This record gives sequence, structure tokens and C-alpha cells, in this order.
Amino acid sequence: MGSMLASALIDPVQFNDSDTLGIDSRRNQDRLLNGEVLLQTRSHSLWGGAVTTQIYLPIDRSLAWQQITDYPRWVQYFPDMTRSEVLSVSSSRQDKRLYQVARKAFFLFAAQVEIYLKVFETAQTTWQQIQFQLEQGSFNDFSATLKLHDFYQGTLLTYSVQATPMIPIPTQFIQEAIKLDLPNNMRQMRRVLCQLPA
Repeated sequence: MGSMLASALIDPVQFNDSDTLGIDSRRNQDRLLNGEVLLQTRSHSLWGGAVTTQIYLPIDRSLAWQQITDYPRWVQYFPDMTRSEVLSVSSSRQDKRLYQVARKAFFLFAAQVEIYLKVFETAQTTWQQIQFQLEQGSFNDFSATLKLHDFYQGTLLTYSVQATPMIPIPTQFIQEAIKLDLPNNMRQMRRVLCQLPA
């Protein structure tokens, strides 16, 4: 696919800096279209971590949005997540409350985290966004944003998370764990969303 496909298609919409990981470079566009996961980690607080990742979904944005906002289905996207449940929906249907549980093994021990989130959904003409804000749970702080943009003949998914766990773990360790786990999780999400073979 690569650069031949990229040059044959109409250029994607322009993104502002907060939406991209260098998506304006032809090389990164080619990497995304070839199925790579773009990932950037950064420190967040003394014991926390932050990450932004992007993947290309070869499906229409409206189809991706319909599946992404089916929150109980998130257990299929993230193998460590064991539960994802909608607790309530506001009268406007754009604000929700979620409860999620995940279990992760780290070297010699396993940890289970649970989190209650406020979820805010926003839909615009060329993009859609979900913001996740911590209500309570196994983190000192947690926030995440998932954005969908029209991109070539499909959708660009950008997922940004920053969190500080209650258990003090050095930032470098958290960032290394993210670099190992998150690309596989994002590939799994793409497989499920696009119904691709494993």
C-alpha cells in the first residue's frame, strides 16, 4: 500500500498540533496507512505516565464511532480489561458514567484496577471525540481523550491517556510498560473494529 496509495489519495484534512504525532509528514502518513501504530510517551507527575497513540482504521468514521461508543465492547479491544459497564446515561445522551475493571500482571505480581469515569461525547462534521474523566478509582488522577478524524478513505483514531496510579511506580517503568502493551492493544482494537483476521 504505502506511498503509492498515499500519493494516489486526496490529502487528509489538516490537523492542529494537539491532534497529531507528526501526521503532517508523508512518512508518518505512510506508516499509518501500512498498519503501524504511532506512539509517543511522556512523563506525567512523579509517579505517572502519559501517552498519545494513533492508528488508521480502513472503515468509515460513523461505523468506527458506533462501535467505539459501545462501551461494554471495550473488553474485546483491551485484553487486560475484564469489565466495562455503562452505569448511567444523561437525558442528553451525550454524558455517561462508566465502570471499568482491568487486571495486569507485572513481573512478580498482578494488579487489579477499577475506575469510575464520566464520559463526554462530542460529534462535529469532520471529527468526533470522547473525553474520559476520573470520578473515583485506583488512580490518583486519570484522563483520556479518543478522537476520530476523517483520514484518506477511512478514519484516524487518536487516543491520549495520562494517569498516576495510587501505587508509586517510577515514570520510566510505566512508560516502558506502555510502549510494550499499548501498540498490541491498539492493533487488537483495529482488528475488532474492522473485523480483520488475527
